[in-house]
Amino acid sequence: MNSLISRNLNVNIRPVQYRDLDGIEHLITQDSCTDISSKGSLFNIEWLRHWFGVLKFLSWFPNPLQYRFFGFVAEQGRTLLGMIQVSPFNRTRSTWKIDRVMLNRTVDKQGVGSQLLRYCFESILEARTWLLEVNVNDVEALALYRRNGFQRLAEMTYWEISPELLLQLAQTEPDLPNLLPVSNADAPLLYQLDTASMPPLVRQVFDRHTHDFKTSVFGVLCDAFKQWLTKTEVVSGYVFEPQRKAAIGYFQVQLDRKGEHPHIATLTVHPAYTWLYPELLSQLARIAQDFPQQGLQLASSDYQPEREEYLERIGAERIEHTLIMSRSVWHKIRESKFVSLEGIQWTDVLQGLQPARKPVPGGMSWLPKEQHRSDLPTSTNSEIVAFGNHQLHHFDPSRQSSDDEQEEEN
Repeated sequence: MNSLISRNLNVNIRPVQYRDLDGIEHLITQDSCTDISSKGSLFNIEWLRHWFGVLKFLSWFPNPLQYRFFGFVAEQGRTLLGMIQVSPFNRTRSTWKIDRVMLNRTVDKQGVGSQLLRYCFESILEARTWLLEVNVNDVEALALYRRNGFQRLAEMTYWEISPELLLQLAQTEPDLPNLLPVSNADAPLLYQLDTASMPPLVRQVFDRHTHDFKTSVFGVLCDAFKQWLTKTEVVSGYVFEPQRKAAIGYFQVQLDRKGEHPHIATLTVHPAYTWLYPELLSQLARIAQDFPQQGLQLASSDYQPEREEYLERIGAERIEHTLIMSRSVWHKIRESKFVSLEGIQWTDVLQGLQPARKPVPGGMSWLPKEQHRSDLPTSTNSEIVAFGNHQLHHFDPSRQSSDDEQEEEN
């Protein structure tokens, strides 16, 4: 379909305002709009109308809700062409995530979408890396992101365990003797587990730190208010290995107390302890029994083959397949090249040990200890200083001046 919007007019890109909510609602209702189906990025437009003023006020100072709804719109005249929503991915805000991109069906999606993306790249200077998640079947979105420099990082598969299967898993007693609750004191353990459970490139793009696994007092209050508002409950725990003093497994499950939506779980297991998958899923199934019977959704990535094999074996259903893509803005992520030690020649190794320049001669001379004192100069302004097995002939200017004064008196 040809674009009905004139390309000669300039496209104005600015932050989202309250008057744009009607146009955003119109974009949501369109069937052919480009939209990222990223987990947790969807929002209710009526809820946003009610809380837009509060969110706008909270965006003026640092707080956990500062970037709850942060985005830009592209307009031409009085026509809303598209909207982009972004948010920080980590606490240091070195990596940002594109939550969703919505474009009007009557515009050039590649052109307007690229302008929205480029505006984010240029205006948010603290972002070194950009991250997004897109459905593998969304051809238009994939073409837009690849056109703007995004490359594949990992593939994600979302699974759903039926309520009947949860009942079967709950009948097994989980063998988790060191299952502990999560607190801020456990943040270093969870950080080590998170970095060990992913490849180096993914770890470098995510750029998480210890404080990413801590929760502030204000964050606890916001989470409690959110759980009260959405009628949900969050339960988390981790498995501690006392011999290595490390965390080898972690889970967090968001349970729906109204029974209208499936339970959502986050699971992290150390690659060396894949036997924890059945035990942790049995624990999650037992926790879900205290709430209305709903399915349990969780994700697995392509670098976790053991998890996918186990979910297939127990009969979990695949509900979505997405692609995680990343882009470096300032090219601060260097590609690591594997170098084999067998191919290194000794000449290449010893080349770095060569002196960078010729030695500069100093004002000191080293003499062997065996040399007799008579071989030294006979001037009285010299001293013999011994250092180990060598003697240093040191010139003393003060003694030279005193010797000259003595000669004048004579």
